[in-house]
Amino acid sequence: MTTVQGVCDERFGRLREVLQERLDADHELGASIAVVADGEPVVDIWGGWQDDARTTGWGRDTITNVWSSTKTVTALAALLLVDRGELDVHAKVAKYWPEFAAAGKEAVEVRHLLSHTSGVSGWAQPVVVEDIYDWERSTSMLAAQEPWWEPGTASGYHALNMGHLVGEVVRRITGQSLKEFVAAEIAGPLGADFTIGVEPSEYARVANVVPPPPSPVDLAALDPDSVVVKTFTGPAPDASVAWTDDWRAADIGAANGHGNARSLARIQSVVSHGGAVGDVRLLSPRTIETIFELQVDGVDLVLGAPIRFGVGYALPTPATVPYIPGGRICFWGGWGGSMVVNDLDRRVTIAYMMNRMQPGLVGSDNAAAYLTAFYEAL
Repeated sequence: MTTVQGVCDERFGRLREVLQERLDADHELGASIAVVADGEPVVDIWGGWQDDARTTGWGRDTITNVWSSTKTVTALAALLLVDRGELDVHAKVAKYWPEFAAAGKEAVEVRHLLSHTSGVSGWAQPVVVEDIYDWERSTSMLAAQEPWWEPGTASGYHALNMGHLVGEVVRRITGQSLKEFVAAEIAGPLGADFTIGVEPSEYARVANVVPPPPSPVDLAALDPDSVVVKTFTGPAPDASVAWTDDWRAADIGAANGHGNARSLARIQSVVSHGGAVGDVRLLSPRTIETIFELQVDGVDLVLGAPIRFGVGYALPTPATVPYIPGGRICFWGGWGGSMVVNDLDRRVTIAYMMNRMQPGLVGSDNAAAYLTAFYEAL
């Protein structure tokens, strides 16, 4: 048994209690939760274990692979370029990346990449995980393939390739890789302990993810030409790939960000606080409004559940994520249950990151418990 550590404003005392309860009940292995409200870090708590053998406690500076919570930072990178007038989300992708116009994708717009509606939700076969570590090879593959449905008509979650799609646009505009841009323009200025990938010098403080139980969905029983099968087999990594040096060295803006709740809450509070954190301004309020331009509202072709996507983030979707209320809120999370929620009405951001993965692709029982406690406190 471990005791939750860190600081927690008394207004959010129940949040600390719920984390302790879920650690005690073995619903969590190790986790961190952070809240930034009105520009101040009011919750920064953590507890549990960094490793499945329970030999090392989860510490203040423990980080983990946050899976698709990385996408919230990738989206922010694109929005920075929008704010600087270097990127137009309504422009064709081919304006910045000419090769992408091949195979019927000439009409795909940047907003389609950011809302999972581009028709390119994975890599076409043949593809293996090792291919996505090679930036030139993997982006060339995406540029050459046909869309799997008519772009802009529906969302199909870009599970592993969103970072490659958006990242190549960033690279064509700035000359920097996505991981370089995030380090120089987001994490660095904000002093946030977040990186896409992770250096070997930081391995000792990485809490390896613990893979979730096997999925009840048997892909082999589904139509092999369906978007869901093509996405989840193009390629199909086991969660344990996050333990490997090659994964950690790669630039995977959809899935290999490393950080903790404190760093994600600090970064994303840019969105909930009008574009600035302290003296560091990254976005204008006008650019933030771009997020709330509804792009799609319906059953996602990959996730199989209703999702409302704006530009770069999901918007409140009660049918799928009932514990996130309505209003000017944008959010997303990672495989296994991590979550980042920006609530602009209340000027607050909450982030939850963990190492033991729960079943499901959008949220988790743990995330639901914490967000319920959080909103009850507000």
